[in-house]
Amino acid sequence: MTPAVKAIVIANVAVFVVTFIAPQFVMGLFGLSPAAVVNDLQFWRPVTYLFVHHPLNFTHILFNMLALWMFGVDLEHRWGTRGFVRYYFVTGIGAGVATVLVSLLPFDATRGIYNAITVGASGAIYGLILAWAMLFPHRQMLFMFVFPLPARVAAALMGAMSFFAAIGGSNSTVAEATHLAGFLVGWLYLRGPRNLRLELQYRLTKWRMDRMRKRFNVHQGGRDGRVH
Repeated sequence: MTPAVKAIVIANVAVFVVTFIAPQFVMGLFGLSPAAVVNDLQFWRPVTYLFVHHPLNFTHILFNMLALWMFGVDLEHRWGTRGFVRYYFVTGIGAGVATVLVSLLPFDATRGIYNAITVGASGAIYGLILAWAMLFPHRQMLFMFVFPLPARVAAALMGAMSFFAAIGGSNSTVAEATHLAGFLVGWLYLRGPRNLRLELQYRLTKWRMDRMRKRFNVHQGGRDGRVH
């Protein structure tokens, strides 16, 4: 497990334990409540909600942390720890801010989000899934943890499901609008100017690794690609 992924998993599990002990305090103060952000100017909520999971929904944190490990390790190896952490929080916080903005829209499907409390790292996780699918589009992904599909197909299906659930008003403490926002923010981030910087950072990291291999006389050999 890479350093940033490990740290994020530990932080989420630690907060989950505290939430299990004092659920009303943690969720009431640190969950994403658009009403509290707009009316009381509690601007920390689009950040802290990423670490809060419902104490009675163990599968939520389990699948989020499993997905973080499955997709985050590859991304951190490619981008480096700093690039990965930046992307994780840009998508997670961006999804939270987008959820607040969506809750202000005058539609029946969005009004319920305004007074609801959204928790979980799902916005950032959906951003990771999108990035993984864009970088490794032909790798196999277990859609719904059951059906093997190419990553780009599975990600497209997940985005479509979140879209139709969001416009249909299927929002709970795990808001589908937040899932969809994680996808959109991740796409904008990766398709914008930052994409070039992340790719350059990956090339720099790869160059440094090659230098270290030469320094310690490490080389690849044989058709099986083993490292000697």
